[in-house]
Amino acid sequence: MRILKLFAALIALLAAGLFAVWVATAPAGPAQLSTSTQRLRAGPHAVASDERTFVDTSRPTPAHGDFAGAASRTLETTLWYPEDAAGAHPLLVYSHGFMSMRSEAKLYAHHLASHGFVVIAADYPATNFGAPGGPNIADATSQPGDVAFLIDTVSGWSEAERPFRGTIDAQRIGAAGLSLGGFTTTLATFHPTLRDPRISAAVSIAGPSAMFAPSFFTHADVPFLMIAGDVDAIVDYAANAEPILGKLAHGGALLTLAGGTHTGFSPMSDGVMRVFGNPDRVGCWALTRVLDAKPGESPFSGLGGEQQGVLTQVDMPLPCANGAPKEALAPGRQLMITTLALRAFFESAWASDAAERAEDAAYLASGIARDFSEARFESIAPLPPSRDPVLAEAPYHPGIPRPASPAATLEPDDVPVLVPDLDVP
Repeated sequence: MRILKLFAALIALLAAGLFAVWVATAPAGPAQLSTSTQRLRAGPHAVASDERTFVDTSRPTPAHGDFAGAASRTLETTLWYPEDAAGAHPLLVYSHGFMSMRSEAKLYAHHLASHGFVVIAADYPATNFGAPGGPNIADATSQPGDVAFLIDTVSGWSEAERPFRGTIDAQRIGAAGLSLGGFTTTLATFHPTLRDPRISAAVSIAGPSAMFAPSFFTHADVPFLMIAGDVDAIVDYAANAEPILGKLAHGGALLTLAGGTHTGFSPMSDGVMRVFGNPDRVGCWALTRVLDAKPGESPFSGLGGEQQGVLTQVDMPLPCANGAPKEALAPGRQLMITTLALRAFFESAWASDAAERAEDAAYLASGIARDFSEARFESIAPLPPSRDPVLAEAPYHPGIPRPASPAATLEPDDVPVLVPDLDVP
């Protein structure tokens, strides 16, 4: 009995210690009177959610491990929506990361839905945490088809089938995702044969992009934002996010979080996991037990080659090859910044009022960085006429600040001009 009491006391002491660390590591929010604090508040609409199972009988789920495969693809989904709002709503398809689940979207989706968005996320059949036979990263090339299937399904609902009031606005359909979900988003937006032309704005959060050549991004003229942390141990920042602005012929933007990690973009990192410090240490521990990656090998060989704008040989570190630094940006701060950036980006492209679009564009370009010193925003306008005559008349996307003067005298070998921190679109 004495031993049991001692053991219980030790457990209680350990729990108290962990709780103290968890409280001590709570992230600081932006200044109380800041624009960001105001923008982090829930929107005017109550939010509801709906769980549904969709089956795409037109495409198979491949065999993997001890799973024999299936002739169809089953997607367990969650839909978040404003329950008291009529009218036409923007639709956002959120794609989860490798070994994750659709619940990863909840924090972002709930915030967006409170501002009138309809957000859908699915457990992808072969890459989610509980996939039969184990998560299969190679099936990511099938996921753009899943994105299109979800858009087909939700936008095709009759009034009786829709759980929300109103309709889906076909002109405001977007995609976003984290990690492998960011990769899925990029494919669904730009790949010459896998893309869905209904996607009119896209965000990749820490998504792999090193394998995409500049020509890959010429297949669609869509506003694009990359959000990434510069100490990401899983998807190397220097090889993937840092070069992205030099690839975006139609313009786009990069939001870099100093000290930001890969796992820190997932809401689960702001729970018990934060007592371990850098959440990528936990993320790498889990990933390396499942992913058998080897230098020079790519699980995405089915994407094509040079003609599609896909590089077959990429010089980049394997996930977690360089380890995770001990210190990193607090996950809660990372989640706040990402939540703010997602809504500002999509509203800058889709808001019906021009003044509202301009306000969101200005906040994205400089407001976030004013309130969060870790954030750095850079954007690039479409390439100037001297670089590519086809793009001479390319419009500037809402949300991408216009440079002070056009760089019409650039020579062909010059690099595009970055346009950071502008207050006006």
